[in-house]
Amino acid sequence: MNTDRILPLDGIRNFRDYGGYAGTDGAMVKRRVLWRSGHHHEASAEDLDKVAALGLTAVIDLRGDSERALYPCARHPEFGAAVLYEPGETAGLAGAAAHESAGQGVRTGAEARAAMIRLNQGMPWRPVLVESMKLYFAELAEDRGPSLLHCVAGKDRTGLAASLTHHILGVHPDDAMADYLLTNEAADIGGQLAGGLARFRARYGPEMDEEAVLAMIGVAPEYIAAAHAAIRERHGDFDRYLDEVLAVNEAQCAAIRASLLS
Repeated sequence: MNTDRILPLDGIRNFRDYGGYAGTDGAMVKRRVLWRSGHHHEASAEDLDKVAALGLTAVIDLRGDSERALYPCARHPEFGAAVLYEPGETAGLAGAAAHESAGQGVRTGAEARAAMIRLNQGMPWRPVLVESMKLYFAELAEDRGPSLLHCVAGKDRTGLAASLTHHILGVHPDDAMADYLLTNEAADIGGQLAGGLARFRARYGPEMDEEAVLAMIGVAPEYIAAAHAAIRERHGDFDRYLDEVLAVNEAQCAAIRASLLS
């Protein structure tokens, strides 16, 4: 396991540092201030101690209301970070993660990959997710300290927000893609197969095969590339999307760079 970035925990999947890459003008993205993960509903007491030691000042929760109700996050007794979220639904299907919501009608690996591409193509404009990401970028610009960005699995909604952050910070696309794909290691996708298969079949029927489930619970380059291509097609480039949709203008981008680059 890539322990340089991944914080190994018992009950929280995909917990990792998405800083530490080369950014604008040779500066480096700071380490141990940008964290991302899945939900914390199954966190152990030891997990919570490790998370508390990070000194988080803000947790940005990209989940919807029904997901928060179904998987309430466990908290350390001394937890004092601000928890930021926009009320409403961000995943598309109440009580399900974004990738689970995309599983309707999926049976094979090819169908699952196509569904994940469609999911990512529309994700940048989901109204409640847009408002949640506005809170996230506003928090980054304030330079208050380490933050944690998460959804249920920490891969689709979180992956989009993290990739936009890397863009603002000038991280090379190859490094940003490597960080996105690290989910497959950090979340132990192979280890999740049995549980994922049972969960998807319970929701959508027994015909869904193992290849389809692996495609749904993991990430692939073409997934985030579909979101990026859709942004470029509709807005021309990332900067215009950030400004026109997320209200992140150049002044706010400059503040984020000042906060997170060294």
